[in-house]
Amino acid sequence: MKITYLGHASLLIETAGKKLIIDPFISGNPLIKDKLLPENIQADYILITHAHQDHVLDVETIAKANPEAKIISNFEIVTYYSKLGIEGHPMNHGGSWNFDFGRVTMVNAWHSSSFADGTYGGNPAGFVIESNNKSVYIAGDTGLTMDMKLIPLFTKLNLAVLPIGDNFTMGVESAVIAADFVECNQILGYHYDTFGYIEIDHEKAKEAFDKSGKELILLPLLNSIEI
Repeated sequence: MKITYLGHASLLIETAGKKLIIDPFISGNPLIKDKLLPENIQADYILITHAHQDHVLDVETIAKANPEAKIISNFEIVTYYSKLGIEGHPMNHGGSWNFDFGRVTMVNAWHSSSFADGTYGGNPAGFVIESNNKSVYIAGDTGLTMDMKLIPLFTKLNLAVLPIGDNFTMGVESAVIAADFVECNQILGYHYDTFGYIEIDHEKAKEAFDKSGKELILLPLLNSIEI
């Protein structure tokens, strides 16, 4: 499983011959908009944790460029995009489904969710993706929640992707605790540095995880890791 960081909370996951885009926010992100065009992104699936603009801005552009791509999200978000002619697979919290690339489980996230036009975006969520004998937790935008302790009951994680920017989500201190809750020692940080409210000190963040016996990975834009 190869994971490429596209900035903010956007990821490209390549696994089992498929390409999954997570929460595409490219054209509105000042850190990457000059380095990557959404219409050039290849995708088989678009996974959406919630409806905020900094997670869905480029969904329509990517879907137009990849007419066979299917959205995976909650019922409300899938319904919203189905009215625009974009096919999707609806899920809800606690549910799992076996796709052609692996198994996806939708898990709880503590946040809010609405589209830029005010349309209700359903409950925010995270995803656990199991593929090629690997398991990754994508937390989405969330605060620290005891529900994270449920994840190790059904899978052993190889990687946890956690927001660390604070203000709108967990900060570093809470993310360290979250890593304990999900019982994962390798953490990919995201949802940081995009704008002033969520800028972080990289070295201090890494030190906080080091002290807890965990590794915090902060990927440069368009760089990848493999698990």
